Amino acid sequence: MRIDSHQHFWKFDPDQYSWIGEGMQLLARDWLYADLERELVRAELDGCVAVQARQSLEENRFLLNIAAQCERVRGVVGWVDLCAEDVEEQLALPAADPLFKGVRHVVQDEPDDDFVLRDDFMNGIARLAQFDLTYDLLTHPRQLPAAVRLVDEFPDQPFVLDHISKPPIRARQMRPWSDDLRELAQRPNVMCKVSGLVTEAEWGAWNADDFRPYLDLVFEAFGEDRLMFGSDWPVCRLSAHYSEVYALLSDYAAQGYEAARAKLFGLNAARFYRIAAYTAPR
Repeated sequence: MRIDSHQHFWKFDPDQYSWIGEGMQLLARDWLYADLERELVRAELDGCVAVQARQSLEENRFLLNIAAQCERVRGVVGWVDLCAEDVEEQLALPAADPLFKGVRHVVQDEPDDDFVLRDDFMNGIARLAQFDLTYDLLTHPRQLPAAVRLVDEFPDQPFVLDHISKPPIRARQMRPWSDDLRELAQRPNVMCKVSGLVTEAEWGAWNADDFRPYLDLVFEAFGEDRLMFGSDWPVCRLSAHYSEVYALLSDYAAQGYEAARAKLFGLNAARFYRIAAYTAPR
């Protein structure tokens, strides 16, 4: 089974998607399943995981409705207010749908680098286990030390790091990102999405060699059993076509990780998000 572990859908509204700002006009339209299906077919991928792009409970309903109608959408990572007193009630409704696999908060936009260590946020993380839900860590490099401390509080909670924590590829800098990522990777309950790289490079002007030092480190730190391909479509379109994002990782894997390709391009994501090989018709 071949899975894209990270992509988004939206019906564009400038108020609800205010993060789509200047220079990102290409994203300021609807991006829905019909657009993505063509890319999945070309890449010979069996399915994808739709990840929240706005922080509202309506996002869960929107994505689950798409997943119910589109068989290739094999799971949803949604959003709830993990800091809310009624977090269990917020989780219970979407978690009743087997296609709801996990949650994510846009931690990268929080001004407090230790946001994930707040008592109310950690209370929300503690509630995920009873619903068998995963958590996607969306951080900038400066927030990795706090992410390490969060994971240490929940050694049995499945976490996955999105976009390899957005290292400064454009500036060709490695540290302190590299040191902190190695530290996080020592926690066996953390996986990593090899996604979002092209938008951290010079948009539309990158080459494959720009990513090699970052990929080398990530593959060494996490190993073949804890990495998963993610396109970050349609956000990736700011810098590359879907086919280019896929080829970037496919070509890299062919230079030393060929035996791990099945894990990287689907099996690890299927295991993490509990995606069965076959599902009953919906």
